[in-house]
Amino acid sequence: MKKYSLSALALASILAAGSAFAGSCPMDMRQIDAAMATSSLSTADMDKVKALRAQGEKLHKSGDHAGSVAALDEAKTILGI
Repeated sequence: MKKYSLSALALASILAAGSAFAGSCPMDMRQIDAAMATSSLSTADMDKVKALRAQGEKLHKSGDHAGSVAALDEAKTILGI
């Protein structure tokens, strides 16, 4: 019984973490969009940010929220946010 309880607790923790990632993706995308509008990045850097932002959105929609957060964080780093 104790093993079952620990497994249930671990599963609940994993699901909660996934939900936290899922909630941050749209906010990150909005921050990136706002920063891109006023950014003075080079064309190459802006292209990379746009690609990472698109990748983050695609991963978010497919359910890979950890991957989405990673891509969006990289875009935010390039933008300096």
